Formats: sequence, C-alpha cells, structure tokens
Amino acid sequence: MRNAGIVLLSCGVLGFLYCAGRLSGLTPMPEGVALGDYMHYEAGIWELRRYGAAVVALIGLLLSFFPRGR
Repeated sequence: MRNAGIVLLSCGVLGFLYCAGRLSGLTPMPEGVALGDYMHYEAGIWELRRYGAAVVALIGLLLSFFPRGR
C-alpha cells in the first residue's frame, strides 16, 4: 500500500500543478458563482479538477504514512 500511496501522491501533486497552470491562463470566474454552477465555466471545471487532484494527493499521503491502517 505504501507504493500505491506514493504513486497517488505524485499523481495528485502533478495533477494539481498542471490544473493550476491551466487555470492561470483562463479568464477568472465571476464573483458569487455557486458551486453547482462551476461546470458552466471553463475556469470552474479546472478549479474542480484541481480540488480533485488535491484530494488524490491527500489520500496518497495517508496511504504512504499508514500503509496497514491503525
């Protein structure tokens, strides 16, 4: 499980950086947009992907620290 955690951690960090790079080149989202409406904007889609990559990195970090559970 430790190896899977390291793979997930690396994929999550690389995905986060890639999404942040793509997000910086887009026009910012308007103020006050609800979370359910993020899919209507290209910047919102990349923002959600960035959050997803952060979650994958967090799961990978937990798996690498606690490979057998507690």
